[in-house]
Amino acid sequence: MIAAAARALATGDALGALKLIALRDDPPALALRGIAMAQLGDYARSRELLKRAARGFGAHEELARARCVVAEAEVALAMRDLRGSPRTLAAAADALEARADRANALHARLIAARRLLLLGRIDEAEAALAGLNAPNLSPSLVAVAELAAAEVALRSLRTAAARAALDRARDAAERARVPALLAEVAEGRAALDRPAARRVDAGREQALSIEEVEALRGSGALIVDACRRTLSAGATSLPLARRPVLFALAQALAHAWPNDVDRRVLIERAFRMRRPDDTHRARLRVELGRLRKLVAPLARVESTELGFKLKSQHEPVVVLVPPIDGEDASLLALLADGAAWSTSALALALDTSQRTVQRALVEGEAAGRVRSIGRARARRWLAPPLAGFTTLLLLPASLPDG
Repeated sequence: MIAAAARALATGDALGALKLIALRDDPPALALRGIAMAQLGDYARSRELLKRAARGFGAHEELARARCVVAEAEVALAMRDLRGSPRTLAAAADALEARADRANALHARLIAARRLLLLGRIDEAEAALAGLNAPNLSPSLVAVAELAAAEVALRSLRTAAARAALDRARDAAERARVPALLAEVAEGRAALDRPAARRVDAGREQALSIEEVEALRGSGALIVDACRRTLSAGATSLPLARRPVLFALAQALAHAWPNDVDRRVLIERAFRMRRPDDTHRARLRVELGRLRKLVAPLARVESTELGFKLKSQHEPVVVLVPPIDGEDASLLALLADGAAWSTSALALALDTSQRTVQRALVEGEAAGRVRSIGRARARRWLAPPLAGFTTLLLLPASLPDG
């Protein structure tokens, strides 16, 4: 009955598997019931069953325990629970490798790579995916790995590599005959053609696909990227995500380029003060001095009679803004994946405090952009899919310092 239930789960027949093992409480049956509940979407019950199964296996059954750890890690990923230590999953992968269960060891490492991708650690995720030996994966896992590789390539603005990975994912999904994987591949291909950002220069606005953003980055223009809070030109990139005042000043100067910007306008944009006094003007001079030093490899900030203006060594100067407005665009981009996120997971992915995330969620709920389910520690957050454009450039990404 255990073997029959396992075969049913392999084909996606969770209800058929439960009919065989629903009344059994031995560890193998608990593990299969946990996997079945995960396939049915009851992740909380699934984790409980998998933990019971792992505790039930004896000291001599380390292989079975490691498989339970891997299954629970995949459920945690689906629940967007990112708090667990990656070392537990790595130890399980090593245990599986040592006992010649290479398929599940590779599965564990694929889960670890997908977790890194959710956290925006693109370079680490790419390295982890490169270490997988695809010929030893099942077609369904090959499709998942190639989808992850495609997302890494897209978020690194390598669209040709992304298209090739999506083609391989489609071939693997067709061999696996899993409709959900085929739908995910189709969604990935459609994202290539949707607007990913808006280009603003000389008072004009234009929607750009991810491929057009890549071409713009290769054009030599100076780009003030409000999606990722960076300044870039060619291969040089200056991150400003942790320096919001400097980025606000750079964006205001870039919007006005080649003209200058009034000091009062700069104070309003950077400090959000409508009635500036001498202290704000002094602070503006200090912050502009910092900006001058930072952007020296790419541009100059010059004073004028009216205020200040940007003089770029790389023309034109272009501002990239998100396809949706608002300071919580990255938060909405994460929630738009259809999964229910906890506040702690969102804070971890966005690399910010839980309090900041909570304030944004409360504001978003009041505006009808997000909704919550559950209460207290079990509370999770959802948002409807953002149709008409792709959110790839809004997702968290640890970018090189240039």
